[in-house]
Amino acid sequence: MKKMNQQTRILVSLILTVIVAAFSFYFTLPALNLRSTDFYFFLITIVIAYFAIYTLLGMPNMNVKRTVDENGRVIFTTESDNDYSNVENDPYLAKRTQSRQKTPLYIAGLLFAIVIVGTVISSPIFYADSYTKLIDIETGNFEEDIDELSFDQIPWLDRASAQRLGDRKMGDLADMVSQFEVATDYTQINYQGRPVRITPLLYGDFFKWFNNVGEGIPAYITVDMVTQEAQVVRMGEGNGIKYSQSELFFRNIDRYIRVNYPTYMFERPVMEIDEGGHPYWICPKVVKRIGLFGGADIEGIVMVDAVTGEHAYYAPEDIPGWVDNVYRAELLIQQYDYYGAYGGGFLNSIFGQRSVTMTTDGYNYLAMNDDVYMYTGITSVGGDESNVGFVWINQRTKESKYYQIAGAHEYSAMNSAEGALQHLRYVSTFPLLLNVHGQPTYFMAMKDNSNLVKQYAMVNVEQYQIVGTGETLKQTEEDYVRKLGSTGIEIPSDETKVNGTVEDIRIAVIDGNSNYYIKISGDQTYYSMSANLDPRIVLLNVGDRVELSYLDTETQIKIVQSFVWVT
Repeated sequence: MKKMNQQTRILVSLILTVIVAAFSFYFTLPALNLRSTDFYFFLITIVIAYFAIYTLLGMPNMNVKRTVDENGRVIFTTESDNDYSNVENDPYLAKRTQSRQKTPLYIAGLLFAIVIVGTVISSPIFYADSYTKLIDIETGNFEEDIDELSFDQIPWLDRASAQRLGDRKMGDLADMVSQFEVATDYTQINYQGRPVRITPLLYGDFFKWFNNVGEGIPAYITVDMVTQEAQVVRMGEGNGIKYSQSELFFRNIDRYIRVNYPTYMFERPVMEIDEGGHPYWICPKVVKRIGLFGGADIEGIVMVDAVTGEHAYYAPEDIPGWVDNVYRAELLIQQYDYYGAYGGGFLNSIFGQRSVTMTTDGYNYLAMNDDVYMYTGITSVGGDESNVGFVWINQRTKESKYYQIAGAHEYSAMNSAEGALQHLRYVSTFPLLLNVHGQPTYFMAMKDNSNLVKQYAMVNVEQYQIVGTGETLKQTEEDYVRKLGSTGIEIPSDETKVNGTVEDIRIAVIDGNSNYYIKISGDQTYYSMSANLDPRIVLLNVGDRVELSYLDTETQIKIVQSFVWVT
């Protein structure tokens, strides 16, 4: 059987390479963008595939004839047949043929070199100042910028607990549990003014996808992070979610946006719901702002209706206000780390490290003013267990503020909270940073070994030995405020006043501090005040007439903020 000639071999190789490229693109979904490294690796795959196919098809048979013309010059001529051994016997022709065959390898090597060189020249070594400008950090005032949250706004339920509740809720639905699974996303959003986590459902397997693909996924799950209420939100007949990450073909959300936006680079799509509860996929568009591959940032979003597939690109200034997850937390942390590391130049980040800061190991979210904010602690590169401040970043707008608050590292605060309840062996969740009566305060849920929340803790950032605990949020706050008062920290708040004659005074030493408990004649309440807050309290006697300003809490013992003698 004759081997195919050169032209046929090239044509067949090209056709098979196109098929390989189509399959590769279908599964890897690279952006057709010169600033995407995935694009270059996609091209390398195609070139190597062509080389492999061309080689496997066999070299063409070439019969080389050596003749001498009338002027005595040697002339080589070739024609296709079954024997090409003469090529091997002729060094010049053999070398030329081998060089032509290796051309795809040279192209692949060039593409790989572009990736390596492009990565190096886009690094902070050459563009340190540009990396610091990826994020604009303003200095803020913690008490003025961070509102005190009411208890129905504090998202005390962490992702692991939300996932447990969502999975349990799904198990109660007999009509769905056999066909669908719960995704592990549990994305935090601000829904109708409340902190909520949302996650889509997934098809159980290929056969369950085949049985349900016509109607789509019938529901999604939400978990209220305050009330612990998990809810399966049904889409209604004919309105199933038809575009999702568990779709197998072109309704797969990753494949769908790639086909419609082939040159866009994307972050991983996340599901959100608008204020009416309708699901959308939020697909942040990635751009590279530095060099060829450096300085990843977000430039708008593509929003896809999860039911109909309708899609549109939104520039940053046009993104709807209900959208919360434009900037991924990890990207924001990376950008701040650039800002903290290279402010003094690249060499300073390695040698000297003057004023070099970095984010701590961990972050959390807080819903505020109809947006979701990511916060993390800022520490020096020395790796000690204290923070020099905190940064809050809006995940929709990237508005960023730094708060200079020296205090305990988050994990030190977690250890302090666990130590206060060590007899119960509870484990702390990663803390939220709250404004509690003007005091920067870590708030944590305390969980048992079954991952159930049993108590809560508040730890003062600047003095992390001050720990308030309780079985309810209200009890925790009151215990925390009492301990703040016992250490002499004045709590600004709306105070209530009472005046009368002192009927009883009792003294107790708590954590090394003298606390005075005062009872006013005709009042069954005791009013507590620390001598650290006002040393004049030691001069108070039974029978004195006083006016007390105190925090109006639901407990029998009220926290006194100030007092005066009444004449």
